[in-house]
Parts: sequence; C-alpha cells; structure tokens
Amino acid sequence: MPMAFKIRSSKFRHIYGSIPKKDLCYENIKITRNTHDSNFCAVNPKFLAVVTETGGGGSFLCIPLKSSGRVDPKTPHVCGHAGVVLDIKFNPFNDNIIASSSEDCTVKVWSIPEDGLKTNLSEWIVDLHGHKRRVGYIEWHPTAENILLSAGFDYKCVLWNVEQAEPVNVISCHDNTVFSMSWNQDGSLFSTSCKDKKLRVIDPRMARVAAESPVQDNLGSRAWKSVFLGDTGRVFTSFHSRFCDREIAVWDLKNMSAPMRTEGIDNSSSILLPYYDQDTKIMYLAGKGDSNIRYFEIDDESPYTHYLNSFITSDPQRGLGVMPKRGCNTERCEVMRFYKLHASKNLIEPLSMIVPRKSSVFHEDIYPPTASQIPSLSADEWISGQSRGQILMSMLDGHVTNSPKVSSAKAVQNKDSSLSQAPTITTYKAVNRPRPEGSVSTQPYAGETTANTNHRNIPASLRNIKQLSTNEEFVSIKDEPQSNGIPLEPPSPSGKSTVKKVWSPASPKSPTTNGFAGGDSDSYTRHQNAAFSPGFFQAYLIKRDHQMSTSRGCHRNTQCNQNGHSVTHVKKVWSVPQSPATPHWLGESPPNEAELRKAYFKQLEEISSLKEQISLKDKRIRQLEEEISVLKLPIAREINVQDQSEC
Repeated sequence: MPMAFKIRSSKFRHIYGSIPKKDLCYENIKITRNTHDSNFCAVNPKFLAVVTETGGGGSFLCIPLKSSGRVDPKTPHVCGHAGVVLDIKFNPFNDNIIASSSEDCTVKVWSIPEDGLKTNLSEWIVDLHGHKRRVGYIEWHPTAENILLSAGFDYKCVLWNVEQAEPVNVISCHDNTVFSMSWNQDGSLFSTSCKDKKLRVIDPRMARVAAESPVQDNLGSRAWKSVFLGDTGRVFTSFHSRFCDREIAVWDLKNMSAPMRTEGIDNSSSILLPYYDQDTKIMYLAGKGDSNIRYFEIDDESPYTHYLNSFITSDPQRGLGVMPKRGCNTERCEVMRFYKLHASKNLIEPLSMIVPRKSSVFHEDIYPPTASQIPSLSADEWISGQSRGQILMSMLDGHVTNSPKVSSAKAVQNKDSSLSQAPTITTYKAVNRPRPEGSVSTQPYAGETTANTNHRNIPASLRNIKQLSTNEEFVSIKDEPQSNGIPLEPPSPSGKSTVKKVWSPASPKSPTTNGFAGGDSDSYTRHQNAAFSPGFFQAYLIKRDHQMSTSRGCHRNTQCNQNGHSVTHVKKVWSVPQSPATPHWLGESPPNEAELRKAYFKQLEEISSLKEQISLKDKRIRQLEEEISVLKLPIAREINVQDQSEC
C-alpha cells in the first residue's frame, strides 16, 4: 500500500513579493559602503532613514516617506557624529525620535522635525558616552519608554535611561565581540550572539545571564545572529558552520544544552539576517549580498520551522529596513514591507510581502492586533522592577484591544544599592533665549589671539569630556551688566529660566569636591561645611570665572546659536589638579580630540578605582555593624536578667 503524504496547510503558503513602480522608489542616495553587518536603514510611517557615504565623520539621511523619486543631492543630513555611523533605530513610541551609534564610541538621540529637515542637523538632544570602542548595535525597549540598549566592540552592553540621560546597567558578561541583540516581547530579557560562540539570554535589570548555551563547536568564525521568537520562550539563530554552510537553529530557554532543531540552508558566504514578524509568526531570512529573501513559518510543535517560499530578484541587497506593522497597507493584504538597499546602485526599493486574497476587505485572520505606539511602562517603572506586555491596537481602526497586566520582577539595584562599572555620559542641554543683535562679539578676548578663538567652535560633547562635570546646570541668564562679556553680578532667582540637569562623566556618587573647579582645594576647605544655595553657588562660580578671565585670559562662557540666541552656561565643575594628561585649556591652542579622549579615559579609570575603594569600605562598615550587633546582644540579655532579679 503506497504511503500517504500529508500536506501541511498554511494561510501564508502562497505569500509573494511585489516591487513597486520606479516613481515610488528612492533614487540618487549614496548608500554607505561600510562592511558592518547592520541594516543601515530604519523606517516608520513618517520617515525613511539611511546611512550614507561621507568623506569624513558620519552622517545619515532622514527624509519623509512620501518624498519618493529622485532625491536632491543637497538634501540635508543628520551629521553630528565624528565617526562613521554603524546603526540607526527609530523610537517605537515616537516617530520623530531616532537613535544612532557610531565609530566615535557614542550613541546620540536626535529629534526630526515634523515636516522633515530644512538644514543639516548637528544638534542632538542626548549624547551618551559609555563605550570605550565603537558602538555597533542599538535596540529600543519594546514596552518601556526611553529605554535604549547598546552593544560596543568593547565586549559590553549598556542599558540607558534616555529620559534622564543616565545609564541603568552595564552588562560585561561577554568575552568577545557581540554580534546581535534581541528583546523578548515584554522586554524582560534579551538575547545576544557573541564571537565566543555562546548564545546568552540576559536579565538586563540584574545585569546577569539568565541562560547560556555551551560553546558551539559547529559554529564558524563569521558573525551570527539571534532573535527572540515573541513570548514563546524560544530563540532563533542563523549562523555559518565550520564547513561554511549556512544553517538555522531553534533554542529552548529551559534547556540550552543543545538546539531543539538545526536545519541547513545553503553554502553561500554572506551573513544571514533574520527578521521576525511576531504577528504572523513568519521568519524572513535575507543575506547581505544575496538577491533573495526566504521565509519560514514558525510553529510551536516539531519541527518548529516550515519553509514557505523565496522571493528572488536580480539585484543584490546591502541591507533591509523593516516597516512596523502599523504602516502596512491592509487593502493590499500586505503583511510585511522591506526597504531594500541596493548594493550596486544608489537606490532604495520598497518590497511588499503580500498574501493573495480575492477581496480587499479587512482580513482578521492575517491581521491580528499589533503593537501600538503607546508605551506600557515609563522608564522609571520598568527600572523599578515592573514588567508589562505590549499594548496592542487593531489594524482596522487603530483602537486599543488589550490592557496587559503588570507583573513585578527583581529590581535593578544590588544589595548595596550601587551599580558596578557605571559608565560615563556627557550631555549638553541648553536653554535658548532671544538676545539683542550684535551683543556677542567675535573678537578675541583679553589674552587670547585670533588663532585661539577656534576653541569656541569645538563640539559641546568634547568640551564636556574635557571638563568632566558633575550634575551640570545649564542656565539661560537674563541681560546683566557685563564687562568684557562676563556678568559682574550673580543672577537672581527670578533671572533664571528652565534648568536642565544632566549626569556627566564623574558619577554623582563620586567623592568630588562638591563641584568646585580645577582642584581648588582652598575654596573647598573654606566652604565644605556650608550649605550652599543654588544662587550663592552660581554667584561664586561667576565671580571665580571673572577672576580667571582677568588673570589668565579666560573667555566668557556665552555662545550664540544659529538663531542669534545666546546661551550662557553656569556649571558645577569638578576636575583633578592639572597634570600632563589634562593639558591647560585656556589661553593656549585648543587640544585635539585624541588629547581630550586620553584625558577623559584617564579620569574614568580614576573614578572607577575610587568607586571600588568606596564599595570595599562600605562592606567593611557593614561587617563592623554586624559584629557590634552580635556583641550587644549578650550584654542586653545580662541587663534584662539583672533588672528582673532586682524586681
């Protein structure tokens, strides 16, 4: 009797790709030629962003999605990085916010105007300094607002609270380069693939490894990727074997000793990039340099992956941008849309993955509720230990369809309420105000030559790295009588506008001299027991700056922005006494970036050593307190016995 073959039924079996007309593509875009294995593209229903090729520094293009066709070569760029941009990601809860990572070891967050850029954007809203080497990957949190994860080539992952511009945790459990990061559906865990051939699942709030695979001997030396399969407790990986064959595997978090399933794909040399659609449970695989996209359906039962089909084109791809599901066209039965970066042309081409249906009405079976733009938790709520699933919306009319429950998890803080290896961060937030025209002079100050005036134009991030400020306050001061550009009187409380506090390279918990600048030990000794009010403190700094300017040729700390508005920076500054590693800054030619970074990292090492000393002393204090409590216990018992006998 012949064997009966059973054909598996699937509503996505006949899914196919569709290429639009040429007028809906984006031409004349100089796409980056960098060989990094990220997507180089980010997209949402408002904007399309792509990393471009530049002669120096790093920039990327961000244009409205509707601006298809031939792009003007003079289109404004986002160009604030000092190194090549390696990864860009849009905020899932705000279409106008985009984050970028670069070879300059920083992560920057930008705000794109509603109607797009009119001029080059070089002013970021948050600048994060914590990595010692280039930052290769960034990922926004899927449910908590303003939480960002970055991975650098210093083998560390840093969790950032963008809202407060400060780090939450540093994960330093990797022994080699991190190749990919992926959050699970509620953001309580994330997975990483590493060059040491281990797959890790990490609890970001505890900065600990929750599950880890053994070293995979069958892996080759090339980059490999991992992605969480929604809330199923499984992880999908794509990799090269020792024999250069491309394979995929599915892992179960409950048993990481070996994969649940391994399947070979082909023997091509390009890296497979996985893109998972958690709504339809379809995994798309696209290789850098390949001209096809494969898609598999993920199932909860063995064999867990089912090959559906491939979409083949004639041109290879350099990367793919993925449109969020809320931006897909339901009338065309579009379940996924990619933006293909052509490897051989200056062209970006939208690719629509369509499920064939006879009717254009809304089909609930292929459009389940998808992630909305409403965050489930604030940054502080998530950091405190709360977890909550995604708030979902209907693809038909956009209404919210669920109200996920809040579950508690372990908090971030350690037992001693400290964060180990806290990274440094430099931010620059100023308050602008109108100022009379011509009030800011471009002439050299006293003791300053024309050649030395260039240091006024040094980027704010580099100035902050040099100054290593703690709890800086940038205050816009109303017009005051001035002499040589320096206010003679301290600002009154009514003269302040909004104050924005930022956390900078010296930790607020570091044993600094209460914000006194330049290692001024005499001033610190005189005032260390005094209770400073903000107005008194600012007056002290202004007076001290005035004295320095008259004696050493200090320039005023007032700048003029592009709109003609002046910004005066009143800072609480801490720095160590001058040394060869921290060259003089005023009255001399400005130091280059290498000198600034050398001084920055030297200060970072000193701060970390001080933190270690403080933690050791705290432990010793707790030990002594425990010993004292043990000694007091028998004494208290004897006193009670004596009192009872006397009674």
